[in-house]
Amino acid sequence: MSEEGKKRQPGLSRDDWTYHGVGSVRSADGRPRILVEHTVFGRDGDGSSVLRELPAPDYGGYAWGYDGGGPARAAAAILADALDLGSAEGMGLQPGQSVDTLGQLRRDFCWDVLTQVTDEWRLRRGAVLRWVRGWYAEKGITDIPAAAVHLPPAHPYQDDPA
Repeated sequence: MSEEGKKRQPGLSRDDWTYHGVGSVRSADGRPRILVEHTVFGRDGDGSSVLRELPAPDYGGYAWGYDGGGPARAAAAILADALDLGSAEGMGLQPGQSVDTLGQLRRDFCWDVLTQVTDEWRLRRGAVLRWVRGWYAEKGITDIPAAAVHLPPAHPYQDDPA
């Protein structure tokens, strides 16, 4: 990352991070991965540090860019992590496990977001949470997950006087 880029990075909330989808073409072992990274803004985003990786379920891996089991598992993992729900399997977010609110949320997130991304992508947790709040509002559901109540700032420099 350039020195100027380092100087301009905002002080992010500890509750915001970036999901980085690395598809099979760029993955070292040919398996798509979802990395959770410290958020870095600008073109120098490749200099971000990996905080952890979202583990793929034993029975199938991740995918995106179309509708199917791999994208549905990726949507479940991202939503479970962003909403602090624990494991996607334990919360009924995995495909075929649930047709309740969380299952519908996963299905719509998959269709609305993950079917549209390419082999490599980045998505901030704050953007996921804003999408979740919009989905709940659209459905008229007022009991939203606690993690989606207090959002990290959308504009990282909003308090920056520069």
